[in-house]
Formats: sequence, structure tokens, C-alpha cells
Amino acid sequence: MTLKLLVLFFTPLLSGLLVYLLPSGKTRSYRLLLVFAGAYLFGITVVHILPELYRGHGEVELIGLFVLCGFFLQQILEHFTSGVEHGHIHTHDHVHDHQHSHYHEQVSAIVLLMALCVHAFLEGAMLAQPASGIQYDVNAVLLGIALHRAPAAFALMTVLSFQLHSKNKAVPYLIVFSVAAPIGLLISTYLVEAEILSQSGLVLLYALVSGNFLHISTTIVFESSPEHHFNARKLTVAILGALVAVAVEYFL
Repeated sequence: MTLKLLVLFFTPLLSGLLVYLLPSGKTRSYRLLLVFAGAYLFGITVVHILPELYRGHGEVELIGLFVLCGFFLQQILEHFTSGVEHGHIHTHDHVHDHQHSHYHEQVSAIVLLMALCVHAFLEGAMLAQPASGIQYDVNAVLLGIALHRAPAAFALMTVLSFQLHSKNKAVPYLIVFSVAAPIGLLISTYLVEAEILSQSGLVLLYALVSGNFLHISTTIVFESSPEHHFNARKLTVAILGALVAVAVEYFL
């Protein structure tokens, strides 16, 4: 539990603070990291999480329904985040005018943060495990979450630093984002231990977040190049990320 909490909190926090040391992140290395993270997340969802869900739960149609709901829930969240949760950095270099007031900037930043925290909370919540029933290698899933939360936090700080005209003003938002997943883990663990959240309910939560993962990971991989021109280097990195997920499942 302690390891999971530390990883969930410090990975986005430290990654976000890198905005003080690094440029905007629109570099080849940053994009390749996104591709690797997306391919790993997709791989671990397909070869690890979903098979465990279907193996450990009888109502397979219901699992598929929640995966589908999770997929479209993520699409709705991205309406408010513009893809920050999968590391996309969108800053618009327009001239600041009177209509774009400080109040609207704050509201926009809060809405962005809330949407990201919903996703982060669900990610943390899925790491709770029942004492019996469905079991999976939580460290493999934790690695996938960490790999995509790192660029997400960096993108969040980049966007908010631009939007709020100050890196220091963006730090409190980063801290809130960093605690969202640990809070999700703590609450779901309590609900499981108190037998408020049943094993079936936890399975459906896993399915919901798996749908989130499928949306995020495929978006990262297939939107990592302009006009979807996937070059050999990015294809190699994507295959490597997927192979690492397979290796984690079958050899560790």
C-alpha cells in the first residue's frame, strides 16, 4: 500500500516540477516517451487486465458494457482537458485581450483540474485488491499508470503555467492532481475492507478504468504524429512498449 501511494503521489509531482528545468516538452524525445507509455498501457490492458477480469467474473457482457462506458467517459473528460491526461500540450499563442479575464482563466484551470482528478481518482481506485477472488499483478498496472501520469503532469504544468502566466501559480494545481490518485486508492481500499464495495463492484470498476486506458493509450499511439504518419522510429518504440507489457505479464 505504501509503495503504491508513494508512486502515485511523487510520480506526477516530480514530473510536473520538471517544467522549471525543461522547455515546453515539444521535443522528439518527449513524443517518443508518450508513444512508449501509450503502447505499454495498451498492452498491459489487453494482455493482463482484461483477461483477468473475464477469467474472474461470470457476467462477461456486463464487463464489456463497463469497458465501453469507460471508453466514452474518457472521451467526455477530454472535452474539458484537451488531452492533457495523455501528455498532449495545447497552448494557444494569442494576444491576451480584455474578454479573456483573469476570472475566466481561473475557472478554466479549475475545470481542467477537476476533469483530470476524476480520471486520476479512478486510476488510484482500481489499484485496491480484494482479499480473495480476482487477483492481478498490481505492480504491472502501477507501472502503466506511472508511465502515463508523468507526461500528463508535465503537460498540466506547461498548460497551466501558460494559462495562469506563472509556474508558481500552477504548482497548487499540480499538488491537487498528485493527491487525487492516492485518495482514490485509500477510499476504494477502505470500501473493500469495510465490505461496502463488493468484489463484483470492484471488477466493474476495473472494467470502467480499462475503458479509460484503451481510449488514452490508443489516442497516444495513433495521434503521436501529424496526420497519422507513423514513421519507423515511432513504430519501433510502440512495439517495444507493447513487448515490455507482454514480458511483464508472461515472464515476471
